[in-house]
Amino acid sequence: MTLKVLNIDGASKSQGLKISDNLVGLKVNNRLLKYVIDWQLNKNKKRVAKTKQRNEVVGSTRKIYAQKGTGGARHASRKAPLFVGGGIAHGPKGNNYKTKSINKKIRKIALAQSISKKNFNKELHIFEDVKKQIIKTKIFNNFLIKNNLKNVLIISDKETQKNIFKSVRNIPDVKLILDEGANVYDLFKYKNVLMTKTSIKNLEQRFKNEKN
Repeated sequence: MTLKVLNIDGASKSQGLKISDNLVGLKVNNRLLKYVIDWQLNKNKKRVAKTKQRNEVVGSTRKIYAQKGTGGARHASRKAPLFVGGGIAHGPKGNNYKTKSINKKIRKIALAQSISKKNFNKELHIFEDVKKQIIKTKIFNNFLIKNNLKNVLIISDKETQKNIFKSVRNIPDVKLILDEGANVYDLFKYKNVLMTKTSIKNLEQRFKNEKN
């Protein structure tokens, strides 16, 4: 599939960029994308709640009364979850909480399908690599306005990121990340996705080289 390439300076029109359908032409499985986004949010969630387990409660371990002959249920110490002041059964464990893992292949497929979905919705845009540093915010902001781009995620290669960082950082609702940090959540958080020629080629090559 051939995608249009935008120029920041607008000096000359670039030829279209040919991208593999395995990256921008995939059939989208929305349930899979939701599954990966939920995993990503759960993984990044801070685990601050913490309750004491039975073995963490400070207190006597003396048996509270005889095993038999009392007519009551059998109990050991007051640290049992049954008693007030005892441990909490199955309570939150703070930083020891284990998050569910997802197969690397599933994450790769979900990322490619997310890019394909943006392409189908006409929300995926490609622009030329920036070779010279752009310091003024006005220059990049005018480029976004000219192409009617709002709420933008910019996926960049390392050289372009270094050259446009200062001009992008103060624009509202615009986030700049490297291609190696591209993820499903950010692709859906922002309406438009703007990728450099090198970054989308890097992703295409990465998916091609990774083992299934």
